[in-house]
Amino acid sequence: MAARNKARKRAFQILFEADQRGSSVQTVLADWIRHARTDDRQPPVTEYTMQLVEGYARHVERIDELISTYAVGWTLDRMPVVDRNILRLGAYELLWEDQTPDAVVIDEAVQLAKEFSTDDSPAFVNGLLGRFKELKPGLRREA
Repeated sequence: MAARNKARKRAFQILFEADQRGSSVQTVLADWIRHARTDDRQPPVTEYTMQLVEGYARHVERIDELISTYAVGWTLDRMPVVDRNILRLGAYELLWEDQTPDAVVIDEAVQLAKEFSTDDSPAFVNGLLGRFKELKPGLRREA
């Protein structure tokens, strides 16, 4: 598995855990870093994982606002937790991480949905992130 793919998966897991625990992503990230340093069985938290989690944390309100606005028929709190956090991570990377091609961001998010969520989730994630890609210039101006 490519390094960035692993970093995204870990970032998603951190966002998911924070959501489930009702904690901040920074707290969960710090826990993961501490565990990786004290337990050889735990994989290290890479720079890119930290960049994704910390970047998401900087834009959390805007990202949740965008997801709520464009997820037709779904409120954020009613959305499956896995899908919500895949979309959060994907939206951050799509809108604020310019070095990653948009198609890669969307494909990676869809792959996470295939691995961790329902049969309907990949299409949902693809559709919503595709919409963000189309609207990206305007969404970035508003951010």
